[in-house]
Amino acid sequence: MTAARPVFRTIGVTKVYGEGSAAVHALRGVDLDLNEGEMVVLLGASGSGKSTLLNILGALDTPTAGSVFFRDRELTRASDRELTAFRRDHVGFVFQFYNLVPSLTARENVALVTEIARAPMSPAEALERVGLGHRMDHFPAEMSGGEQQRVAIARAIAKRPDVLLCDEPTGALDSKTGVTVLEALEAVNRELGTATAIITHNAGIRRIAHRVIVIADGRIAHIDENAERIAPAEVQW
Repeated sequence: MTAARPVFRTIGVTKVYGEGSAAVHALRGVDLDLNEGEMVVLLGASGSGKSTLLNILGALDTPTAGSVFFRDRELTRASDRELTAFRRDHVGFVFQFYNLVPSLTARENVALVTEIARAPMSPAEALERVGLGHRMDHFPAEMSGGEQQRVAIARAIAKRPDVLLCDEPTGALDSKTGVTVLEALEAVNRELGTATAIITHNAGIRRIAHRVIVIADGRIAHIDENAERIAPAEVQW
């Protein structure tokens, strides 16, 4: 990849939950850039700090110390109202569990986001991008787990976010279904240029990314670049 401008930059980010002898140090001085248009995979054991870091990048949580920048804007100095606008306008979230509204169709679930976004794509276009154009009028109960997760991805990308933050998006899926979800994420990254960060316990997924960030005990242990990436269908589960 050619050098790209950072979409996120963290400097000395620390997160401590609790106080005194009960304090838990989730992050211990993390310095990290996430660049425009790249896909990164965050690997690490449970409790290593991956989700805390992702939540801080997406302004779902705030650091105890350190700075977080979105492009040239320091999020750690933003007000709650500004952070709400930041999440709405710039970040798409995908979680392990789909968080779809059961009484709404796929199209209507995506429309929950497009109705409040600044310049969204249509729900139909978002669902087409994840291969669900033929399922847009179905309800979640009529869909497989992989299809529901792709609806969640469509909902996340419909507002045209600058960055897509995914926390164990294949964690509840079997290997075949997980591949279809990874293919949807890879296509969004490649076709829309959306910077994408994926947390996973599955080390095999690391090879689809531009870079792999390994986190241990609240610190970045090392960062690896993939000279050659593989397609999601080639991932060994």
